[in-house]
Amino acid sequence: MNIPALENVAKTLRSLSVDAIEAANSGHPGLPMGMAEFGAWLYGEVLKHNPANPHWMNRDRFVLSAGHGSMFLYSLLHLSGYELPLEELKAFRQLDSLTPGHPERGHTAGVETTTGPLGQGFANAVGMAIAREFTAAKFNTAEHPIIDHHVYTLAGDGCLMEGISSEAASLAGHLKLGSLVAFYDSNSISIEGSTELAFTEQVAGRFESFGWQVLEADPYDFASMDKALTAALADIDRPSLIILPSVIGKGAPTKAGSHSVHGAPLGAEERQGFRQAMGIPADGDFYIADGVSEYFAGKRKEWQAAEESWDALFEQWSSANPALRTQWDQWHAGIDAVALEELALPEYEAGSATATRASSGKVLQVLAERFTNLLGGSADLAPSNKSDIISETDFSAENRVGRNFHFGVREHAMGAVVNGMALYGGLRVYAATFLVFSDYMRPAIRLAALMKLPVTYIFTHDSIFVGEDGPTHQPIEHLAVLRAIPGLDVLRPADGAECNEAWKYALKRKDGPSVLSLSRQGLTEFDKPEGWRENFARGAYAVLDIDGEGELTVIIATGSELSVALDAGRRYASDGKRVRVVSMPCRDAFLRQDRAYIASVIPAGSRVFAAEAGISMGWEIFTGSADRVLSIDRFGLSAPGKKAAEALGLTADRLYALMNE
Repeated sequence: MNIPALENVAKTLRSLSVDAIEAANSGHPGLPMGMAEFGAWLYGEVLKHNPANPHWMNRDRFVLSAGHGSMFLYSLLHLSGYELPLEELKAFRQLDSLTPGHPERGHTAGVETTTGPLGQGFANAVGMAIAREFTAAKFNTAEHPIIDHHVYTLAGDGCLMEGISSEAASLAGHLKLGSLVAFYDSNSISIEGSTELAFTEQVAGRFESFGWQVLEADPYDFASMDKALTAALADIDRPSLIILPSVIGKGAPTKAGSHSVHGAPLGAEERQGFRQAMGIPADGDFYIADGVSEYFAGKRKEWQAAEESWDALFEQWSSANPALRTQWDQWHAGIDAVALEELALPEYEAGSATATRASSGKVLQVLAERFTNLLGGSADLAPSNKSDIISETDFSAENRVGRNFHFGVREHAMGAVVNGMALYGGLRVYAATFLVFSDYMRPAIRLAALMKLPVTYIFTHDSIFVGEDGPTHQPIEHLAVLRAIPGLDVLRPADGAECNEAWKYALKRKDGPSVLSLSRQGLTEFDKPEGWRENFARGAYAVLDIDGEGELTVIIATGSELSVALDAGRRYASDGKRVRVVSMPCRDAFLRQDRAYIASVIPAGSRVFAAEAGISMGWEIFTGSADRVLSIDRFGLSAPGKKAAEALGLTADRLYALMNE
């Protein structure tokens, strides 16, 4: 270990971070300054990575869960040789730079996941470790261990205060994820001041109770950190937490150790004092210490050689295991759309009634048999969500190849953990719970959309037809809330055949997540026009057209309310009126269509009504007024589903009356 070089790397990391934040007049210098030696050691001596190929599959993953300290990561990415020029550090937090305020996956080379909301990155790392174990168990052989990397994360006090971290850590301990190492920047400072204001628990005791190995090291002593990491990696049956008691803003002459250095530039006077203390020239903007460039140039040769050695191992494995190599290639190529269309999916007779949660369970079995990288689980609701792959086993500490995941009653963590699994590569992941509990998952869903991760969410019990469980379990505003997330496609199929298409739609997506909003109660299979499957993928299509007198009346409906719309539409047509009923399984997709298609489904000048078991907000874009929406703009009530619907006016009679007002 070249300690003088590492000390210079640490000095440089502090200097670059301070200067970038000062230039932007915005940012968080406390973490990069306080953890500079750790960062130098991690990127110089610990990580198995190759800046020339950020997507090397057997690289170590590093997640900066405390994403506000982004200059810590950007400085190290620049110094170690990732495609991040110094000019980008100088443009920190500026428009179109590669150095946004918080790390963004897909925007900056070397950034594994988008972090910022505290605790999300920690849970992503748990998901990556799960995916690592699953992938290793699937593809490694005794002769060729092609997956043997580790997953690291750096979390701060704020990350560990957030409840999501406890949920994720509990799951990681239960699953004995020995490839996961979390470093805890324990500086005892938060924005408001000392963490003693609100955070006095024994973190070590908490993690020990979760089943973690807990260690401590001096973040300013390279040998101490090395010793702790050696112990962490030796324990293959437990994830490890390495506590690093640090000084936030270390090196700042008057602000070190205080909350004033957490989230604001040092200021000109403090920066000059810092430079003087560090031996940096007074005019040394974006200073890089002697020997740092040469140190990392040597390291890049080592990293390149390490990847080339792995490439040779991979080729040997491929030759010895051609069937596994074929499967590996299939996993990493994504879902084969042609093969998806060729599958014999479940069929339903017109007039039969099946809950779409049950239809989803049926199609999932067919999809999982063909696509062996499709996996996921539920937050303790698999029997209700119908989300188990029946032919497969459960993933556990003893069985790493199981494709059914039991997340426990941990919706917060489940959302972020499946993001980590999706980020890992090669896997298509789903997560299931009741629609009403999507509230718990919304931060992770939002980040999945921001990162364009093709995660599928199975949200069942999607309306007041949940019935007796009452308003706490009856989603009202949830569809509108989910549709408000950019990049998230919400699909609410109206019967079993539409459910087949909804799954196909979700699996074909490459640029974002999808929600499948599914019913508890049986939905009647309806007759469909020719070409409906193609138009389903466009988000909406006409299912009933009856000619008559006067202007055209269009009724739009989703899910369970399509039958209500069909009943009301037929009654309206029996009065001699022109009517069209439109199934709109995905409003998001429909609004992306060209004007000609939109007009072909909902002609200009027609009277438009909408029906959905949720709030009216959003449907005015078609109807022009909330008065033309059959909706529920109040909380539900406890009663059998049909009785609840009648009491709340979610009926064909009420829709027919609206059309005649």
